[in-house]
Amino acid sequence: VRLVESGGGLVQPGGSLRLSCKASGFTFSRADMSWYRQAPGQQREWVARIRAVDNSTYYADSVKGRFTISRANGQNTVYLQMNFLKLEDTAVYYCKRIAHDLWGQGTQVTVSS
Repeated sequence: VRLVESGGGLVQPGGSLRLSCKASGFTFSRADMSWYRQAPGQQREWVARIRAVDNSTYYADSVKGRFTISRANGQNTVYLQMNFLKLEDTAVYYCKRIAHDLWGQGTQVTVSS
């Protein structure tokens, strides 16, 4: 049972990145999934989630209108498209299976000019 994030990197303010989280070891199509992030010296915060039953999505106010969570059940993957990135989006981003203590190892996103 595993989650593996990828896609992080260094980007300028206003730029875009797409994060991926590949799942294995469980029935991904039935799993509600979330993205979280943790900036240096701060607590981990919830960013977005997507339901399995109907693909409905929910976002933190800080990213609403800029980030989009989606999933590809055939690839056992959940994505986070991040547009119009800001300096304050710099963090390690983690995916998580909701209602389970299952996290990925994280991927670093750095927004800097």
